[in-house]
Amino acid sequence: MDLAALPLVDHHVHGARRDDLTRAEFEDAITESDRPVPAWMTTFDSPLGFAIRRWCAPVLDLRPHADPGAYLTRRQELGAAEVNRRFLAASGVRHFLVETGFRAAELLDPAGMAEASGAVAGEVVRLESVAEELTDVAAADFSIRYAERLAERTGTAVGLKTVVAYRYGLDFDPARPSATEVTEAAGRWLGAGGGRLADPVLLRHVIWAGVDRGLPLQIHTGFGDPDLRLHRADPLLLTRFLELVERHGVPVLLLHCYPFHRHAAYLAQAYPHVFFDVGLTLNYVGAAASTVLAEALELAPFAKMLYSSDAFGPAELHYLGAELWRRALGTVLGERVASGDWSAADAQRVAEMIGYRNARRVYALD
Repeated sequence: MDLAALPLVDHHVHGARRDDLTRAEFEDAITESDRPVPAWMTTFDSPLGFAIRRWCAPVLDLRPHADPGAYLTRRQELGAAEVNRRFLAASGVRHFLVETGFRAAELLDPAGMAEASGAVAGEVVRLESVAEELTDVAAADFSIRYAERLAERTGTAVGLKTVVAYRYGLDFDPARPSATEVTEAAGRWLGAGGGRLADPVLLRHVIWAGVDRGLPLQIHTGFGDPDLRLHRADPLLLTRFLELVERHGVPVLLLHCYPFHRHAAYLAQAYPHVFFDVGLTLNYVGAAASTVLAEALELAPFAKMLYSSDAFGPAELHYLGAELWRRALGTVLGERVASGDWSAADAQRVAEMIGYRNARRVYALD
């Protein structure tokens, strides 16, 4: 199936880098490792690096599989603004839901993403970042001040996100902490100078405050940089929390999920308020994208899966996420139509559901 013209809602994404990138900066930006790239290797020699040379090079007027040096020279010639404009427009994304809680000064904000792409952009607010803004508050007032600040920060937001997988793990106590527990934990955290929020009681508190806010709640699961422990990022660890949230009517969106995407599909199948994507994954597996996407589609109802790129930094990742997703889904659905298992009309309808219709419903974008 050819899905090149299918419009997309990228329901979880970060901004594109504002500035030009050196080769070292670009190579750092196309790996999830937070360590320096060893001198004896290049991150272009990876599934993502090969995918960039194949699919992104033509957008910069280069032949497919262009040499990395030639690719980066051309990127510098065009400049960051033109590179961003080309890749964001070519992605075919019509609505970006931009998470703004990480290294925001380096990136285009939602307005900048909209201007560069010609699309619409909304904001997803990171719960932990809102708490980290509270530096002049008494421990006894933390709970009410956090709720007030969250309301202020999310006045026009479309969703919320937690990175508890990075700050503690998904095996946190799922119960809402008591007021006494929150005050005591806030006292410890504020007394130590605040900063990065990693206290497990306060993490639970801000997550439940997000549930109370009522906006769709995104949760990072699965792989990422070494700041998390992968065995504690399995979405199955959230099962009891998901059960407690269910009665609140808040959609919970499990992000990325790899290599636990089958676990996430089970949770989406089991719980009406749970949704998932394979966002970050497809860029990093490159040519294997259709394999991962086929596995994600094995079990979950098709109304429970969304498209995202989780692109951060180089605008290539915003474009490539869409390109690989369209190609992978076209391959998977095309095989099912060719085998006679699906009709062409059903395949097209599922592509539209995952590509944009599910996100528009979950985030009330209409």
